[in-house]
Amino acid sequence: MELKSTTTTFFALLSFSLFSQDMANYTGGWEGKIKTTKEFNLKVAIENLDSENPVFKIYNHRNIIDQTFKKTNTPELKISFSDNYIFEGIVSENGKEINGFIKSGLLLYHIELIKLKGNTFKGIWNPLMVDKLKSLDFYLSVENGKGNDYQAYPILGDNRFTGTWCSNFKKENDVIYFTDFKTGLQFKGQLFENNIRLEVLLGENLLTEIALQKSTTDWKIGGFASPNKTSTLELTEMENRIAKDSYPNTHSVLVSKNGKLIYENYFQGYDANIPHDMRSASKSISSAVVGIAKDELLFATVEQSIFDFLPEKYKCLKDSLKSKIDIQSLLTMSSGLDADDYTQERTSLASENHYQSTDDWAKTVLKAPMLNTPNTAANYGSANPFLLGIAMDSVVSGPLELFMDQHLFQKLNISNYIIQTDLQGTPYFGGGMYLTPKDMLKFGELYLAKGKWKGRRVVSKKWVANSFKEHHHLENVPDKNGYGYLWWHHTYQVNGKPINSIEARGAGGQYIFVIPELKTVAVITSGNYTNGKTQQPELIFEKHILPYLKK
Repeated sequence: MELKSTTTTFFALLSFSLFSQDMANYTGGWEGKIKTTKEFNLKVAIENLDSENPVFKIYNHRNIIDQTFKKTNTPELKISFSDNYIFEGIVSENGKEINGFIKSGLLLYHIELIKLKGNTFKGIWNPLMVDKLKSLDFYLSVENGKGNDYQAYPILGDNRFTGTWCSNFKKENDVIYFTDFKTGLQFKGQLFENNIRLEVLLGENLLTEIALQKSTTDWKIGGFASPNKTSTLELTEMENRIAKDSYPNTHSVLVSKNGKLIYENYFQGYDANIPHDMRSASKSISSAVVGIAKDELLFATVEQSIFDFLPEKYKCLKDSLKSKIDIQSLLTMSSGLDADDYTQERTSLASENHYQSTDDWAKTVLKAPMLNTPNTAANYGSANPFLLGIAMDSVVSGPLELFMDQHLFQKLNISNYIIQTDLQGTPYFGGGMYLTPKDMLKFGELYLAKGKWKGRRVVSKKWVANSFKEHHHLENVPDKNGYGYLWWHHTYQVNGKPINSIEARGAGGQYIFVIPELKTVAVITSGNYTNGKTQQPELIFEKHILPYLKK
């Protein structure tokens, strides 16, 4: 009887081991619950900074990172923690704060650490960009499972998080591993017969764990409401249309006139504290950084060739025509490179979709053929500002992101933001910053005020004028818009009268409208990434906002 029992147990274990090895048995939807709404609201602390062995900490309800680091005699801090994570920052001159970034995955999360007692500095890091989750639902889609092969994609019930970009799928016995290369979060899943225990990690350090069961019903994602705000400008018809989904996936609408906020509202659960994915609307911020570097005399003139700034390994790609690609041509999308992000009928060799799938983005872009002489014809393509980012990284003395923070964002009192990087960890000037809508409005107001913020000069008046100047028309976009230094031009009609707008624009419907003649700035953020309504904010602005500003 004992032998029979032992044999039965052995074969049961063997059967389970064999079963668990085949990922086909796990393909499908899984679901569980995050423990708390602030599970990913991580506290960051630097303790005893004046001691010989200061301590760097990251924690929620559990201690995640707790390590000493070497202090230098300079205000700059650089702390490596776990695997491939870095905090870099600068202690302010008054010693009351540390402004810096946590480098995690492709993102640079800005962190402001405020000094407390005992020379300790504390701040908050939200890897998911949402300070408080509106849903605890967590889902995992396991796809294409066969043997040890699979893909797995975490999805939150709170869809205000912009989502993961997962890769590096591995399996060892009954454990699966994968990484979100955007946020840098890592995942480890222990496979059982009817469930998965999923750990979310910072390197080898446990952030949280979630018990997952096989899904039996449809997932509940989004559907949140935002509290209504009272504004001096009434846009009732617009609000009704948004509520009825006539303007789908509208996340925020803000309007300022003469520097005063006259309308502010959020929808679908969004609020003033969530940095929004600006996509290519952040190209206009990239332009400002170039202007500030020029004002700081870090380079001489916009007529300088891009090859004056590139690493030596790319100089072999220079020829007589490409040598004429200068800073101005990149700012105005007129480099002449085959960098076309719009035309669908052909594959552009320096299009964003193409070069971002290669190991060396700059090499791919610079090897693309020339279609025009630089500064003669403009075609919209993110490769142009991407090269600007490499150029600016070469002229600043420290990390480019710290230069951006000190010379732009701190001056605008902007601290809750994120910068996307390229594969080398350099801020990606082609698009991908995350700012709150209010901070996007501040940036528009900076340009409306010709480079000043609250009376303080941030970027030169001349640079703003050149930025707003119509240098070319974009040949490859439907409206053939005029284009400045990474700013769009567009004309609206209100009661038969033209109103000229200068705009930052991003995929999915991210807009900053600057209307100098009305002394107005407006911001609209949206989530229309796949439904073809990326230009919906133009309709909202023309039909529901501009007519009221004229009164």
